[in-house]
Amino acid sequence: MTETARSLKADGWSIVHDDGFIDLVGPMWHRVVEGQHEFAIATGPKHRNRRGLVQGGLMMTLADRASGMAAREQSGAPHVATVQLDTHFIDAGEIGDLLIARPRVIRATRSLIFTSTEVSVDGRCVIVANGVFKIVRPR
Repeated sequence: MTETARSLKADGWSIVHDDGFIDLVGPMWHRVVEGQHEFAIATGPKHRNRRGLVQGGLMMTLADRASGMAAREQSGAPHVATVQLDTHFIDAGEIGDLLIARPRVIRATRSLIFTSTEVSVDGRCVIVANGVFKIVRPR
């Protein structure tokens, strides 16, 4: 186990097991603090862009997954699909940063969930993403 993983576990984080895309960019971590779900990715060399900073697509992926998890929990639906994700890049992330996403549900209807998620590093906002998720009904 790496020092980063040991430190995250000590701070109450646990790995979100996912053998899909998140496994390629993660691991992704999860914890609940004062009732608020948080999701994180500890960045490393595989996350860098051509400028040596954290690839924006990684931050968008974290915001999308965190928002979708919040939408699933709110709706109780086993599956939701991203309809729209508007992302505002506020600042850059550096390799070695721990990206933390804090999603919240803004509104829920019978078929759509509206979310807002801030991704931050040490309390500094790096992106804000507003999403719309469709509740996927069984066929």
